Amino acid sequence: MQMTAYITMLFALIGTLFLGGWTGAALLAGKPERVGFSERGHQAVALLVLFASGIMLWALVTRNYGFYSVMSHVDNGLELAYVITAFWAGSEGSLLFWELSMALCGAIFVFTPGYKALSERTRAYFWIFFFVINGFFLLMLTCWVNPFMQAMPAPMNGKGMNPLLRNPGMIFHPPLLLLGYAMYVIPACAALAGALSGETRTWISATRNWSILSWTFLSAGIILGAWWSYMELGWGGYWAWDPVENASLIPWCTGTAFLHTAIVGSRRNALAKSNILIMALTYVLCVFGTYLVRSGVVESLHAFGEGGVAMPLLSFILFLTVISFAAAAVAKTGEQRRLGDLISREGLLVIVAWTLLALGFIIGLGTLWPVVSTLWSAKPVGLDANFYNRVCLPLFALLTLLFSVCPWLGWKEGLRDKRGLILSGAAFVASGALFLALGYRLPLALVGAAGAVSCMVTALLATGLLPEVRNRKSLAAYAVHLGLGLMTLGVAFSGPYQTSAEKELFKGDSFEVSGYTVTLTDVHEKSTPTMAQLIAEMKVEKGGKLVGVVKPERRMYRGYEQAFAEVEVIPGLGDEIFAVLLGVDQHGHTTVKVNVNPLVNWIWIGGVLFCLAPLLLLRYRKGKDQE
Repeated sequence: MQMTAYITMLFALIGTLFLGGWTGAALLAGKPERVGFSERGHQAVALLVLFASGIMLWALVTRNYGFYSVMSHVDNGLELAYVITAFWAGSEGSLLFWELSMALCGAIFVFTPGYKALSERTRAYFWIFFFVINGFFLLMLTCWVNPFMQAMPAPMNGKGMNPLLRNPGMIFHPPLLLLGYAMYVIPACAALAGALSGETRTWISATRNWSILSWTFLSAGIILGAWWSYMELGWGGYWAWDPVENASLIPWCTGTAFLHTAIVGSRRNALAKSNILIMALTYVLCVFGTYLVRSGVVESLHAFGEGGVAMPLLSFILFLTVISFAAAAVAKTGEQRRLGDLISREGLLVIVAWTLLALGFIIGLGTLWPVVSTLWSAKPVGLDANFYNRVCLPLFALLTLLFSVCPWLGWKEGLRDKRGLILSGAAFVASGALFLALGYRLPLALVGAAGAVSCMVTALLATGLLPEVRNRKSLAAYAVHLGLGLMTLGVAFSGPYQTSAEKELFKGDSFEVSGYTVTLTDVHEKSTPTMAQLIAEMKVEKGGKLVGVVKPERRMYRGYEQAFAEVEVIPGLGDEIFAVLLGVDQHGHTTVKVNVNPLVNWIWIGGVLFCLAPLLLLRYRKGKDQE
């Protein structure tokens, strides 16, 4: 089976290289109409990749330990849901999933109205860029990170999955993130194609759905990753500015910037070269993210480690970067309209985009700082979370303020709705005064929370005060901003105002944390075929009334010498009680940690709205212009 899958991938690589050469030759011969052969050829390539991926999935489900990747991530006791997730658990499998997603995206794009709206010349350029990218991934999978390596001799049982990955987040977080990365290949290739063919505006409308879906999947993957981190690692945090976390946030920043500059480009016939460059670099940064994960260039809890792909990935990133800048530079944009005043809707959208691009640059520079610092220091110098919080969080707070003001301005200049701006400003001042009166005095948290309230009030008011906000797309856009406001409110309070207590207790002992009384009522053991569990039961009360019971665990999985924490929470729209069992010593002392996290669940509530609302932005009918 391994050889069959590998040969299938080799044929896919050869087919992709041939199709790329065919398409290039057709363009040089001045016969772009031959692109139809490229379209049909890619369908065959996609089927080959799908067949090879099916072999991998079948090997996982049947626990065929003759596959090295199956042996590395699966064992006889692993639940079927996590057996399937082992497809993307390792470096090889995740790249195969990425390639499969790209191949299927290319096959689907051919049948969309957006693709058919492009000229034959633009389609031909699109396939050249697509085949180059697709060919590189197939080359990696057949040379450096072969997912079909054979385990000899095949063992009777596998090593099993890392216990940290045995979480519902593993089912959704990696594939959504990888789908976001992979789907960006469509608008990125279309942008480069449009630059060379002269269709510097059509490609935005043609790939609108792909840009939105890519961004939505990437956003959902990031938010689910934050939730997974919060629930699994046991330290009560959802974002640590880890290099791998940052790797996904950087292209998210540029992708979000594009969504705003694309509005200006589509409606006002402006920023053509900027849109081409931003979209192309968004995909480059997706590849850069996988470079960070697989190169070993920076240390991370989540990284795969150096797997022999560092130099090929870095070379490909540099190649794509040069191509992106060159295409944007030579793009024939025609006459572009002059942008409106800075204090206008156009102006603020551009400021939003520049703020997001600045965030992406800062996060990227901070992530690579250990590498950069070696230019003058023998020992790499890393930047901790305090740096990112000081520099990045003010910019995120600024975004909420910009979204609070933007809807009330005219497209070219001037104030459009004075009443809405006054109400939005009043919401900012009133909420800030209220939070100050309640004792919340940290400046950044105070501004962020007040900005979040103002952003939400603006989103709600705009649906009633602005005449054009009567359609599905406009309502969806403001729903996204409402979700952003909810998330910002949760971040503003849950981080700075988290309270924590770590105590050693005997059964029956109690302690206080942030007005809650926590009592250890029982500690007992439990065993299953896959793990041994140590469970602490704690009663949580406030003002003499029972709030709930938490049962955090320490788990010792078969085949692993390290104990893993399984946290438990008492959820709430106000405070959330977060409990961790740290251990029990030989004298019977039970060490526990309890956090009180205010408003943390508004991050997840806002995140759901943030990721579902964009689905209403999708164009469902042919020929309808972007709004």
